[in-house]
Amino acid sequence: MQLSDVRAIVTGGVSGLGFATAKRLVAGGGKVALFDVNDEKGAAAVGELGEANARYFRTDVTDEAGVDANVAAAAEFLGGLNVAINCAGILGAGRVLGKDGPMPLSQFQTTVMVNLIGSFNVAKAAAARMQHNAPNDEGERGVIVNTASVAAYEGQIGQAAYSASKGGVVGMTLPMAREFARFGIRVMTVAPGIFWTPMVDGMPEAVQQSLAASIPFPSRLGWPEEFADLVGYILGNVYLNGETIRLDGATRLAPK
Repeated sequence: MQLSDVRAIVTGGVSGLGFATAKRLVAGGGKVALFDVNDEKGAAAVGELGEANARYFRTDVTDEAGVDANVAAAAEFLGGLNVAINCAGILGAGRVLGKDGPMPLSQFQTTVMVNLIGSFNVAKAAAARMQHNAPNDEGERGVIVNTASVAAYEGQIGQAAYSASKGGVVGMTLPMAREFARFGIRVMTVAPGIFWTPMVDGMPEAVQQSLAASIPFPSRLGWPEEFADLVGYILGNVYLNGETIRLDGATRLAPK
């Protein structure tokens, strides 16, 4: 798929990895629908990308009816839909047995709802529309790219909920790709390591330096543009399917 042909939904699209990806797609000639819950940043993102190239849709990814409605509205704005990129997510950090007692079940549920169920919710709504697209020369009708995390593999203390949610994203990648193969829809996942995001920007400089030093090479945090470049490559390489790619500078998370 050429980037100029991309008509994409990007969740978490007004900041961090999602916004970097939206910028990459628009720079390549594509159009994007930004699904997020921050109206102020949504307006700023559309202002930067251009109203002809992007539109913001306030979207709770855990709301099935709301996602269905916004996917339909996005497809109308985009003039079709052939890409869905799931970047929306929350940390949900906390120990299972914390100082104030066991983790409330609601905290675990919320993390899984946003990171895993939200990704599934958007993916299935997008795929339901993509299956009716006219195929390109390779028989391809669409691409779904989910975002997991290296914490899916080496979750740290305090990441039980987060790791479970991201592990679920990794786990659904292959079966979903196998199921959607008959429609010509590819499913891929990226598992980023430690990236510069709004969350990291708010950390003390000493913590940022410590994080950077823990990464073998290059010994720095990842740039959102590097994540976006990988997504762009995935869209263009039709033989990438059903796989999770780590993007982490060879880091492996320590227990804490």
